[in-house]
Amino acid sequence: MKEHYNIKGMSCAACVARIEKAVSKVDGVDVVSVNLLTNSMTVEGTPEPKAVMKAVTGAGYGISKRLDSEDQSTIQDDTRPMLTRFIVSLLVLAPLMYLSMVKMAMDPTSGTLEMLLSLAIMVINRKFFVSGIKGVLHGSPNMDTLVALGASAAWIFSLVSLYITHDFHSLYFESAGTILTLITLGKTLEAYSKGRTTDAIKGLLKLTPKTATVIRDGAEVVVASDQIAVGELFVVRPGESIPADGEVVEGGSSVDESAMTGESIPSDKTPGCPVSAGTINQTGWLKCKAVRTGSDTTISQMVRLVSETASGKAPISRIADKVSGVFVPVVIVLALVTTAAWCLLGAEFGQALLRGVAVLVISCPCALGLATPVAIMTGSGRSARSGILFKKAQALEMAGKVRTVVLDKTGTVTSGKPKVTMVCPSEACTEEELLAAALSVEMQSSHPLASAITGYCTSRGIVPFEITDFETVLGNGVQGRNHGTMIKGGNASFVGLPSNAALEVAAACMERGETPLFFSRDDRFLGMVSVADTIKDDSVEAVKRLKDMGIDVVMLTGDNRKTAESIAKIAGIGTVHAEVLPEEKAEIVWKLQKKGAVAMVGDGINDALALTVADVGIAIGAGTDIAIDAADVVLSGSSLLDVSRAVTISRKTLRNIKENLFWAFFYNVTMIPLAAGVLYPLTGLSLSPMVASAAMSLSSFCVVMNALRLNLLKIK
Repeated sequence: MKEHYNIKGMSCAACVARIEKAVSKVDGVDVVSVNLLTNSMTVEGTPEPKAVMKAVTGAGYGISKRLDSEDQSTIQDDTRPMLTRFIVSLLVLAPLMYLSMVKMAMDPTSGTLEMLLSLAIMVINRKFFVSGIKGVLHGSPNMDTLVALGASAAWIFSLVSLYITHDFHSLYFESAGTILTLITLGKTLEAYSKGRTTDAIKGLLKLTPKTATVIRDGAEVVVASDQIAVGELFVVRPGESIPADGEVVEGGSSVDESAMTGESIPSDKTPGCPVSAGTINQTGWLKCKAVRTGSDTTISQMVRLVSETASGKAPISRIADKVSGVFVPVVIVLALVTTAAWCLLGAEFGQALLRGVAVLVISCPCALGLATPVAIMTGSGRSARSGILFKKAQALEMAGKVRTVVLDKTGTVTSGKPKVTMVCPSEACTEEELLAAALSVEMQSSHPLASAITGYCTSRGIVPFEITDFETVLGNGVQGRNHGTMIKGGNASFVGLPSNAALEVAAACMERGETPLFFSRDDRFLGMVSVADTIKDDSVEAVKRLKDMGIDVVMLTGDNRKTAESIAKIAGIGTVHAEVLPEEKAEIVWKLQKKGAVAMVGDGINDALALTVADVGIAIGAGTDIAIDAADVVLSGSSLLDVSRAVTISRKTLRNIKENLFWAFFYNVTMIPLAAGVLYPLTGLSLSPMVASAAMSLSSFCVVMNALRLNLLKIK
């Protein structure tokens, strides 16, 4: 069982580590994942919710259970209150800087005024102190603790210098005020950029209209879209968004489904065609029957999947998690050591203290905490706009490491729907007569091959004969009478009349993986119609792209070997495993895993076992049923090209995460020694607390903005 919670009071990765450690100790908890970006927590297992909440509050943080109807991707927008705090702080900081750096007054009156102005900034930004003190009291110091310690140390030292030692040259009130103001600026930029990471999901949520026109008691009534009942009829006019998943029962139009599948070309809709909530009716009038409504619609499930992906953790984040757990205590110790070392080297206590303060405020556990989740959120949102849904953060990472892609044949490489590929009438028969006879008997059958012939003949405008005494002969074909004459359709032995020339053509068809059907009327052979599950238009290009990316492509199917090899040859697939059972598919995938990560692409039903065994299971063509348990990745469309797109997005996201982690570690590894003054004896380089606070403020902003570059990713 999986439960979602909202968390309040987190400020950095240290908070995440503290909460996860506390909740993991609760009985029944299997997995716990806390997300700094969304201020959320996901708990898997069978724990008592009260016990989970008690663990979080015991760690010093607020918690509330997330409602099922609540969007799990929602990030609280703190931009406006943070901006207000920054502006007010800046207005107070201006006269403080004037007194300390321009006027440089060295008397008790000016010093007292500086103290009051800096105290006002501390009150305005008291959230840092409240959160920091709570962290210490609960044994979990965080980033706010570092900020509070740095600002307080500078302010208290200045207070002592002003009123006890009367050393007016050692007043650093402006440092305390500047630290808080600049860090507030950084938090404002961070809040703004964090809000941008969910733009893709917010865009999906806006697609579903708030109202819908339904037909009740024979009249059109406008209701809220979430009030549509399953089975109810609704009307969609040109330019309107479709309010629920359904099926067209009347009318015709072209529908823009780009938000669902990433396909820019509109899809034609006629009676019997499915439609999805959030897609846009473009040209004609449609009357549809609701099949799925509210939170059950495809688009709602898309949002849910993206949200759950963002709330999870990629394996690559484990390094940052381990560092974050000890980061703040280590920094506090380093700050104390820095201050003591400079005092021992003969520096004045005020200068030594400033270096210790610089160490405190330059440290940035926020960047470590945000490095992975912002990239995961942005990458999953970007992929959602292309109709590619990663169900787990682990899948988003693993897809980029795939070395072999295993493809099911039917419905993946091929369309999954047989089509007529050849019409070959005998010398004594016309094509129209052959098709009329074929349509007459096949339209009575429910066999997939019969459906292919029926659809083809209907599109040609063929008129069938009147049939009586229709009969299906299992394993052979179908037959029926037209005005006393017997019309047969099926295999050669059942029809019994094909010529040698027809049999030769049929043999060639079978070599290509096609199925020939013969037709006769009494003792007269009419001809042959060949039917096949044809390869998709983009399968060849899709296989080529995967190969160009350095990925081996393998076909795995339960179909007969001739058909499989024929399709594989056209698609450009070199390795084929045909006539295999579901258990054998899983075994083959397992063997391929010895060479590297394997992705299995199938329909999620017959290939469920293989999808589960593979490192990444990909369900293709599942736009109307995306909740396939066996798959890790769900492709809304039916294009095999989406597989290479999924790998591309994964690789770009993984690279972005590595860039973020590198920056976060590099920043702290280089800036903390610089702030401590390690290079000062050699180069004269050092950082004041004000410069340190500015650098710290920009570090998290840079990490988030780097992740947002994924929104600009162009996928072929």
